[in-house]
Amino acid sequence: MNQKIICGIQQMGVGVSNFSEAWKWYRQNFGMDIRVFEEEAVAELMLPHTEGETRRRRAALAMNMQGGGGFEVWQHTGKTPEPHKFEIQIGCLGIFSTKIKSNNISAFYNQLKANGVDVLGNIEKDPSGNEHFFVKDPYNNIFQVVSERSVYKNEGAFNGGVFGGIIGISDFEKARVVYCDILGYDEIVYDKEGIFDDLSAVPGGDQPIRRILLRHSKERKGPFSKLFGPSQIELIIAKSRKTKSIFTGRIWGDLGFIHLCFDIQGMNALRNECESKGFPFTVDSANSFDMGVAAGHFSYIEDPDGTLIEFVETHKLPIIKRLGWYMNLKNREPGKPLPDWMINTLVWGRVKD
Repeated sequence: MNQKIICGIQQMGVGVSNFSEAWKWYRQNFGMDIRVFEEEAVAELMLPHTEGETRRRRAALAMNMQGGGGFEVWQHTGKTPEPHKFEIQIGCLGIFSTKIKSNNISAFYNQLKANGVDVLGNIEKDPSGNEHFFVKDPYNNIFQVVSERSVYKNEGAFNGGVFGGIIGISDFEKARVVYCDILGYDEIVYDKEGIFDDLSAVPGGDQPIRRILLRHSKERKGPFSKLFGPSQIELIIAKSRKTKSIFTGRIWGDLGFIHLCFDIQGMNALRNECESKGFPFTVDSANSFDMGVAAGHFSYIEDPDGTLIEFVETHKLPIIKRLGWYMNLKNREPGKPLPDWMINTLVWGRVKD
């Protein structure tokens, strides 16, 4: 395949200290209850981001059938996962927050408060007038719930999955090569500078920043593009303080948001583009990875400030594992979405508490 296709955000990687406890919390509060895969293994290829050592880990890819990206819930099992070394503030370099989409933001806000979730402040409006609010999970990760009407499969819930992220950068002109050119977020919704009332509930939200909200003008294509749906990236530059990487003194897989992953087609074309634009793959599984019941080709790049962006070209996913029934996506026509009935078979992997 001689072209790259960004199909959508597949997942946000979330490093946790207690896999079972954390995933249960995400199921109960964010509806991340579809198990695409779960396994324990050794991360052998991530040496550039794990101090040159292979690391044992447990991981699961969990989705929400109302649409959006999923979570890769990820726990080091060969070492104690380390927390951040300082207070993470908006504008620190890296993934500050995961955006979760909500088709009924007032109802979801009230539901989370009733469930005892740590809701930060009130429903506010961003500079484009769109409503949002922030919540904190029990592990000090901050999520931004964003009003977004698109729903893949209406299951009667008030929210879907991952809608994007808030990412701290140091220089927009450098970062735009990754986020606008390579990832296709080619439309600037707003580019504002100042102190923003709608961010006052989060650490650092009372300080001057530049914030740039990006979205993709073209509809995403590919096998699971209808499930992933549209997404946004908000880039933040701190204006009054020096910033450093959220993962300073730590490694990939430690606590917090560890990477943002995109489902893609055309890995060879993507590799060539990333190299030509100065962002070569730091990790490349070369041909195919095998997650037991899922297989494909994955790679990573770093944005100019070291934030990890993962790409996955999915080759195989289970439909009914015990019967050996799999989705074979390797030779599928580029850009062609899967039929709804096939995507809907993911519900057979639902985990109930």
